[in-house]
Amino acid sequence: MKILVTGGAGFIGSHLVNRLLQIGHKVLTLDDLSNGKLEYLDRALTHNNHTFVHDTAADRDTVRKLVENCDAVFHLAAVLGVKNTVENPLKLMEVNIDGTRNVLEAAHKVRAKVVLASTSEIYGKNEKLPFKEDSDRVLGAPSIHRWCYSTAKAIDEHFAFAYAEKGLPVTVVRYFNAYGPGQTSSQYGGVVPRFIRAALNNEPIEVYGDGTQSRCFTYIQDTVSGTVAALGPRANGLAFNIGSDHPITIRDLAATIRQLTGSSSPIVYVPYDAAYGPGYEDMRARIPDLTRSKSVLGYKPTISLEEGLRRSIEWYRNNLT
Repeated sequence: MKILVTGGAGFIGSHLVNRLLQIGHKVLTLDDLSNGKLEYLDRALTHNNHTFVHDTAADRDTVRKLVENCDAVFHLAAVLGVKNTVENPLKLMEVNIDGTRNVLEAAHKVRAKVVLASTSEIYGKNEKLPFKEDSDRVLGAPSIHRWCYSTAKAIDEHFAFAYAEKGLPVTVVRYFNAYGPGQTSSQYGGVVPRFIRAALNNEPIEVYGDGTQSRCFTYIQDTVSGTVAALGPRANGLAFNIGSDHPITIRDLAATIRQLTGSSSPIVYVPYDAAYGPGYEDMRARIPDLTRSKSVLGYKPTISLEEGLRRSIEWYRNNLT
């Protein structure tokens, strides 16, 4: 197949591009490099079946021209990160929604399969665990920017399901805290690389809030496996949770990373207001129900958190600058 990956120079996108090339597909990568990096695509850039396009999914004409020559699209391009959510809500809403609309519109014209990357943020503050794909969304007030990313992704999904009713083969995958080698540790990056870098430098490991909030961390290999499986026709018109279903508290994550790195870093607690500004809200827990993903996609996470952290730590030891 000839496949377009938007956001393919990002963390998940670059791993996905490499996997698709490995299993024999021809791949076009579209990325404006606002979050992604060309070095993430080092192997792909010299591959005969790969083409990189430096542009944005928000450009309707570019997307149309690329999609019309493809059999499928993995749409991962998005403005990411909690700090972006609270600091740049307008940019986040516009880029995420417009890019998705462009991709779906173009794909519908040529009936190209679309796999839309979404997020566990969809479920918001719902406390009924584990989250099923048809669980209710529970959010705070629209005046609280914390919820704009969840809202933008929900609108993306509404677009996707509306196009599915018009005959477009489309699948939604909701990621639960992907991590692994190559993940950014910038201010918009994830908690795992932030903790690992601090630990390797014997700097304070900063836990936001009281650390009792829990998450399910998913090694990138398992995230990509679930994403590729969503190409299959049985997945059309459905959403799938893609993640681990083994939660860990953030303070225990910090302690585990400190132990695995042999670090002397202290673990310190930073109030949410100091980290993100006043009025920030968080979810106490996120745990996916994987029943649908296992039965339809054959999805099963294979890398334990400890093994995934060991692999990630090794990568950071070798690549830390």
